[in-house]
Amino acid sequence: MPVPDHDADEQIVWQGKYITAKKRGRWEYVGRPRNIRAAVILAVDEHDHVLLVEQYRVPLGCPCIELPAGLIGDGDDFADEDPLVAAGRELEEETGYRAAILEDQGCFWSSPGMVSESFTLVRARQLTKIGEGGGVAGENITVHRVALADIQSFIAAKRADGCGIDVRMLLLLGQGLLAGE
Repeated sequence: MPVPDHDADEQIVWQGKYITAKKRGRWEYVGRPRNIRAAVILAVDEHDHVLLVEQYRVPLGCPCIELPAGLIGDGDDFADEDPLVAAGRELEEETGYRAAILEDQGCFWSSPGMVSESFTLVRARQLTKIGEGGGVAGENITVHRVALADIQSFIAAKRADGCGIDVRMLLLLGQGLLAGE
Protein backbone atom coordinates (compact mmCIF):
# COMPACT_ATOMS: atom_id res chain seq x y z
CA MET A 1 0.00 0.00 0.00
CA PRO A 2 1.56 3.33 -1.03
CA VAL A 3 2.20 5.99 1.59
CA PRO A 4 1.05 9.47 0.46
CA ASP A 5 3.83 12.03 0.09
CA HIS A 6 6.64 9.64 1.07
CA ASP A 7 8.47 10.31 -2.17
CA ALA A 8 7.75 14.06 -2.45
CA ASP A 9 10.71 16.41 -2.37
CA GLU A 10 11.50 17.86 1.05
CA GLN A 11 11.40 21.65 1.11
CA ILE A 12 12.92 23.89 3.77
CA VAL A 13 10.34 26.56 4.60
CA TRP A 14 12.40 28.33 7.27
CA GLN A 15 15.64 27.62 9.11
CA GLY A 16 17.01 29.04 12.32
CA LYS A 17 20.09 28.08 14.32
CA TYR A 18 18.40 25.11 16.06
CA ILE A 19 15.10 24.50 14.22
CA THR A 20 14.18 23.87 10.59
CA ALA A 21 10.57 24.02 9.38
CA LYS A 22 10.04 21.62 6.48
CA LYS A 23 7.35 20.52 4.06
CA ARG A 24 7.04 17.26 2.13
CA GLY A 25 3.92 17.06 0.03
CA ARG A 26 1.04 17.87 2.39
CA TRP A 27 3.12 17.25 5.54
CA GLU A 28 4.55 20.13 7.56
CA TYR A 29 7.06 19.31 10.29
CA VAL A 30 10.13 20.55 12.10
CA GLY A 31 13.56 19.13 12.59
CA ARG A 32 17.05 20.13 13.60
CA PRO A 33 19.65 21.43 11.14
CA ARG A 34 23.17 20.00 10.73
CA ASN A 35 22.22 16.53 12.03
CA ILE A 36 21.84 17.85 15.58
CA ARG A 37 20.25 15.23 17.85
CA ALA A 38 19.63 14.98 21.57
CA ALA A 39 20.81 12.82 24.45
CA VAL A 40 18.26 12.12 27.20
CA ILE A 41 19.64 10.74 30.46
CA LEU A 42 17.89 8.34 32.82
CA ALA A 43 20.03 8.69 35.96
CA VAL A 44 19.05 6.50 38.91
CA ASP A 45 21.35 6.28 41.93
CA GLU A 46 22.10 3.28 44.15
CA HIS A 47 19.32 4.33 46.55
CA ASP A 48 16.64 4.23 43.81
CA HIS A 49 16.39 8.00 43.41
CA VAL A 50 16.06 9.48 39.93
CA LEU A 51 17.54 12.82 38.88
CA LEU A 52 15.02 15.16 37.27
CA VAL A 53 15.34 18.75 36.13
CA GLU A 54 12.88 21.61 36.18
CA GLN A 55 13.38 24.32 33.59
CA TYR A 56 11.21 27.11 32.22
CA ARG A 57 10.20 26.27 28.64
CA VAL A 58 9.15 29.23 26.51
CA PRO A 59 6.95 27.17 24.11
CA LEU A 60 4.93 25.93 27.12
CA GLY A 61 4.92 29.22 29.01
CA CYS A 62 5.76 27.40 32.25
CA PRO A 63 8.44 25.31 33.91
CA CYS A 64 8.64 21.68 32.84
CA ILE A 65 9.73 18.53 34.71
CA GLU A 66 12.08 16.50 32.52
CA LEU A 67 14.87 13.99 32.46
CA PRO A 68 18.24 15.71 32.06
CA ALA A 69 18.99 16.15 28.36
CA GLY A 70 20.98 18.14 25.87
CA LEU A 71 21.91 18.52 22.25
CA ILE A 72 24.57 16.44 20.50
CA GLY A 73 26.64 18.26 17.91
CA ASP A 74 25.11 21.69 18.48
CA GLY A 75 28.37 23.63 18.45
CA ASP A 76 31.54 23.71 16.42
CA ASP A 77 33.42 22.12 19.33
CA PHE A 78 30.94 19.23 19.42
CA ALA A 79 30.23 18.62 15.70
CA ASP A 80 31.11 14.90 15.76
CA GLU A 81 30.35 14.32 19.44
CA ASP A 82 29.56 10.80 20.63
CA PRO A 83 26.11 10.53 22.28
CA LEU A 84 27.59 9.07 25.48
CA VAL A 85 30.11 11.90 25.76
CA ALA A 86 27.32 14.44 25.24
CA ALA A 87 25.16 12.68 27.84
CA GLY A 88 27.97 12.76 30.41
CA ARG A 89 28.62 16.45 29.76
CA GLU A 90 24.93 17.38 29.96
CA LEU A 91 24.35 15.32 33.13
CA GLU A 92 27.17 17.18 34.88
CA GLU A 93 26.09 20.62 33.61
CA GLU A 94 22.43 20.20 34.45
CA THR A 95 22.49 18.12 37.65
CA GLY A 96 25.99 18.35 39.12
CA TYR A 97 26.34 14.55 39.04
CA ARG A 98 28.92 12.46 37.19
CA ALA A 99 28.18 8.90 36.08
CA ALA A 100 30.83 6.17 36.17
CA ILE A 101 28.74 4.14 33.69
CA LEU A 102 26.81 5.49 30.70
CA GLU A 103 24.87 2.99 28.59
CA ASP A 104 23.26 3.65 25.20
CA GLN A 105 19.65 2.42 25.33
CA GLY A 106 18.91 3.18 21.69
CA CYS A 107 17.48 5.84 19.42
CA PHE A 108 13.93 7.12 19.89
CA TRP A 109 11.76 9.69 18.09
CA SER A 110 10.26 12.59 20.02
CA SER A 111 6.92 13.10 18.26
CA PRO A 112 7.09 11.43 14.84
CA GLY A 113 3.92 13.01 13.48
CA MET A 114 5.36 16.52 13.59
CA VAL A 115 9.06 16.39 14.50
CA SER A 116 11.89 14.55 12.74
CA GLU A 117 14.17 14.89 15.79
CA SER A 118 15.58 11.77 17.39
CA PHE A 119 17.21 11.29 20.76
CA THR A 120 19.51 8.71 22.26
CA LEU A 121 18.31 7.44 25.63
CA VAL A 122 21.29 7.00 27.95
CA ARG A 123 21.18 5.17 31.26
CA ALA A 124 23.55 6.69 33.82
CA ARG A 125 24.71 4.63 36.79
CA GLN A 126 27.16 4.88 39.68
CA LEU A 127 26.51 8.57 40.23
CA THR A 128 28.77 10.92 42.19
CA LYS A 129 27.78 14.46 43.12
CA ILE A 130 30.53 16.82 41.91
CA GLY A 131 28.73 20.17 41.85
CA GLU A 132 25.45 22.02 42.12
CA GLY A 133 24.28 21.66 38.52
CA GLY A 134 21.79 24.19 37.23
CA GLY A 135 22.99 24.22 33.63
CA VAL A 136 24.98 26.83 31.77
CA ALA A 137 24.36 30.58 32.03
CA GLY A 138 20.70 31.47 31.55
CA GLU A 139 19.27 27.95 31.87
CA ASN A 140 18.24 28.31 35.53
CA ILE A 141 17.70 24.58 36.01
CA THR A 142 16.43 23.26 39.33
CA VAL A 143 17.60 19.73 40.16
CA HIS A 144 15.26 17.25 41.83
CA ARG A 145 16.43 13.95 43.32
CA VAL A 146 13.22 11.93 43.72
CA ALA A 147 12.69 8.47 45.18
CA LEU A 148 11.25 6.21 42.50
CA ALA A 149 8.64 5.09 45.03
CA ASP A 150 7.44 8.72 45.26
CA ILE A 151 7.52 9.59 41.55
CA GLN A 152 3.74 9.56 41.03
CA SER A 153 3.08 11.92 43.93
CA PHE A 154 6.01 14.17 42.93
CA ILE A 155 4.70 14.52 39.38
CA ALA A 156 1.14 15.08 40.58
CA ALA A 157 2.33 17.83 42.94
CA LYS A 158 4.41 19.51 40.20
CA ARG A 159 1.47 19.33 37.79
CA ALA A 160 -0.77 20.92 40.46
CA ASP A 161 1.86 23.69 40.84
CA GLY A 162 1.49 24.48 37.13
CA CYS A 163 4.51 22.65 35.75
CA GLY A 164 4.43 20.92 32.41
CA ILE A 165 5.38 17.25 32.49
CA ASP A 166 7.61 15.92 29.72
CA VAL A 167 6.29 12.78 27.99
CA ARG A 168 9.46 10.89 28.97
CA MET A 169 8.17 10.86 32.55
CA LEU A 170 6.09 7.94 31.32
CA LEU A 171 9.30 5.89 31.61
CA LEU A 172 9.09 6.38 35.36
CA LEU A 173 5.31 6.20 35.70
CA GLY A 174 4.99 3.17 33.42
CA GLN A 175 5.29 0.44 36.03
CA GLY A 176 2.64 2.00 38.25
CA LEU A 177 0.33 2.60 35.29
CA LEU A 178 0.67 -0.98 34.08
CA ALA A 179 0.03 -2.30 37.58
CA GLY A 180 -3.15 -0.20 37.79
CA GLU A 181 -1.88 2.02 40.61
